[in-house]
Amino acid sequence: MKELMRSSDPTSIAFAKALLQGEGIECFELDVHMSVLEGSLGILPRRLMVADRDHFRATAVLQDNDVDFGR
Repeated sequence: MKELMRSSDPTSIAFAKALLQGEGIECFELDVHMSVLEGSLGILPRRLMVADRDHFRATAVLQDNDVDFGR
């Protein structure tokens, strides 16, 4: 698994997940529970992970849709 994006904004993560799922790319969200536990301070961002084989294509999908993924 490779990290695709990191964000404290849950709407950005949800949008990215929807785009990837629409393209048939499986993704997994990490640090969801830690992000919720710390409240709305934004200290602990959530991470969106994809399989190594899908990383290049997933990056292209996010770039094509102007998603800010910290690159």
